[in-house]
Amino acid sequence: MYQVSKKGVRIKCIIFFIINILAVSGCANAQDKNTMTDSVPSFTIDQCIAYALQHQPLVKQSSLNINITKLTNDISLSGWLPQLNLSGSLTHYAQLPTSFAINSANPAGPPLKVQNGVVNTFIPALSVSQTIYNPGLSLAAKTASLYVKQAQEASDSSKIFIISAVSKTFYGLLLNLQQIDILKEDTIRLAKNVQDSYHQYIGGTSDATDYQTAAITLNNSKSQLRQAVENITPLYASLKQFMGYSPDMQFNVSYDTTKMMQDIIFDTTQQLQYENRIELQQLNTDKSIQNQLISYYKKAYIPTVSAFYNYFPEFENNTFSSLFNEAYPYSYYGLSFTMPIFTGFSRVKNVQKAKLQGQLIDWDIEALKSQVYTEYTTALASYKGNLYNMDIMKYNDDMAKKVYDIVSLQYSQGIVPYLNVVNAETNLISSEIGYINALFQVLSSKIDLEKSMGLINANR
Repeated sequence: MYQVSKKGVRIKCIIFFIINILAVSGCANAQDKNTMTDSVPSFTIDQCIAYALQHQPLVKQSSLNINITKLTNDISLSGWLPQLNLSGSLTHYAQLPTSFAINSANPAGPPLKVQNGVVNTFIPALSVSQTIYNPGLSLAAKTASLYVKQAQEASDSSKIFIISAVSKTFYGLLLNLQQIDILKEDTIRLAKNVQDSYHQYIGGTSDATDYQTAAITLNNSKSQLRQAVENITPLYASLKQFMGYSPDMQFNVSYDTTKMMQDIIFDTTQQLQYENRIELQQLNTDKSIQNQLISYYKKAYIPTVSAFYNYFPEFENNTFSSLFNEAYPYSYYGLSFTMPIFTGFSRVKNVQKAKLQGQLIDWDIEALKSQVYTEYTTALASYKGNLYNMDIMKYNDDMAKKVYDIVSLQYSQGIVPYLNVVNAETNLISSEIGYINALFQVLSSKIDLEKSMGLINANR
């Protein structure tokens, strides 16, 4: 009776493991159904990138910054246009001012007190000025296009970052989905092994530890599958973030295996061209702006010259109600200039400061080139190493499948112990996941290599 009870418990354990594995697989399938339905759009990597370049907040902000820069330039350059102003003053004298005049009847006597002026006065003033030359406006005109270029380069830098981030995140999600498929196949094989090993134990052809070991291996694989399934949600969330996709909306990822294998290929004989890096282009633009600033400080002694015209239709009357009955207009025009003679050596100091700031940019350029070279050599070595590793893992994967098939057949025939099957299964799952990891590591390292060489095109 004890033996029967023991077998019954064993059978229940096996059934429990099989039900669990089916439940985990069902969970993975449910996840796929939630994210991969006919009503949900399906995006390739190129479509993900295109969507990101249209909707990602960082890209939108950089585009707005370009428009803001253009408007800022228009504001700075508005000083070249005529400036028209209207002003006025209304004056009512409670007591007219007093002046003194010579008494014509008694010139030698004391002067007469005379009140001058009109009680009510309204003087509107229309003034027009036109800048002929202004060093500050001249600087604004010369740097306007450079500031637009600077904003455009900042936008390109944001796009390059988004393209790289979307691509690597897409491959990371795809890797996880591929691992789920592999683990599903692995758990199905292991569930069958549990059944087979138990029946062989019942038939007396194997030891009890065989199916127990199979159950342990199944449980480990089931745990890995569960973790991979749970990872889908945060990986999708990360991809949505880089794409600027609504968190509440769902989409599927699709890929062409043939195209993906073609995308692995990269010409490693290409030479590194520093000027392709957007960061270097940005520093060169900063340097150009700084050179214009140095030139501005050097020419700060040149006077500011403007033409002006002022018109005053003056209204005067002692009675307020009759104030606007008659005007007494007058006007004048001319030129004005302002020329700094001595500014406490500020102009000279500004020139020196601007030159030193220019030297800082020069050193930034040198430091960047060193950094770019390091990134390039690191990315190139990573790409070559991952490519070689992928070839090795592909070979191991093919061999592991053959070995597993042979060992499984030998075990079913009672030729080898189950430990050989466990080892073959372990090698198979490691080789399959290792190959998939190596494949996506090559794709990811290729993106890093292209980015380090400045080959990612921001204007897709």
